[in-house]
Amino acid sequence: MTVFITGGTGLVGSHVAEEAVKRGMHVKALAREGSDTNFLESLGVELVKGDLADSASLARGVEGCDLVINCAAKVGDWGTLEEFRSLNVVALKKLLDAMISAGTKRFVHVSSLGVYEGRDHFGTDETTPPAANSLDAYTRSKCEAEALVMEYHREKSLPASVVRPGFIYGERDRTVLPKMLTNMKRGILSYFGSGDQALNCVYVKNLVSAIFLASEKPEAVGEVFNITDGTRISKKDFIGTSAKLAGLKEPTRHIPLKLAWVLALVVEKIARTRGRKTAPLINKARYKFLGLNLDFSTEKASKVLGYKPPYEWRTGLERAIADVAPKVLNRDKA
Repeated sequence: MTVFITGGTGLVGSHVAEEAVKRGMHVKALAREGSDTNFLESLGVELVKGDLADSASLARGVEGCDLVINCAAKVGDWGTLEEFRSLNVVALKKLLDAMISAGTKRFVHVSSLGVYEGRDHFGTDETTPPAANSLDAYTRSKCEAEALVMEYHREKSLPASVVRPGFIYGERDRTVLPKMLTNMKRGILSYFGSGDQALNCVYVKNLVSAIFLASEKPEAVGEVFNITDGTRISKKDFIGTSAKLAGLKEPTRHIPLKLAWVLALVVEKIARTRGRKTAPLINKARYKFLGLNLDFSTEKASKVLGYKPPYEWRTGLERAIADVAPKVLNRDKA
């Protein structure tokens, strides 16, 4: 079997490539000029030079492929809707068109649990529709991307499945875990409220397991699946364990929820008015991450896909911190 992976140099894509190679697949991966492809090359992956905005490179990528897995996305909690749409929606359409032309047999799109309304969730499942008016540009673009994938499934018979992971952590993370550890080391990470709210996290290898199940099960076509580590993990559980594993002091400050929300609104408005290019320490997206109870049901994935997370969350976090923490802490020392 031949698989084409977008976002192959990223956290999710690199683990998908690694698992595909283990399964004996021929792996092709889209790689931008100048990106670090050392890990993919060490796996023997066939590199397709280009990006999602380039229809020609996408056509080369999907040619002769049995399976396409879209792990590419512009991720973050700061930026304009147009910036996120350019990759997450506009470029995605080019990939979908390329697959229709090539007659792709199966497609798995990696979305996000962020597509749900920005409120407290207690066991929310896939019967709850995505929120078109999300709190931030990233999750709004992911809503639009999902809708586009489902449109191609319904109207052009693309055999597509969608997985919705929560906060993804794991080895080779270059964004969220490093930022969290850096803020802890500097003593500027605070809990919003008690910290007992659920965190919708998923270890990357658990997500990869779900992705391949979605690519194999006939019942998965045309369906969307919530994917987490399958157990309730609080913000304090995750952050506190991360601190201990990294040898850092666990945060002790707590900002009342109502105050955190007001601060998020005010600080974000000021930052946008001033044209700030990087995210302020507090904004609406971070309030969602730290302040809301984010508990989502994975019962559908369990029943339809047979999804059972292969790794317990502490095991996954131990592996992630062991890989990420030395790089972050040594960098700060330098």
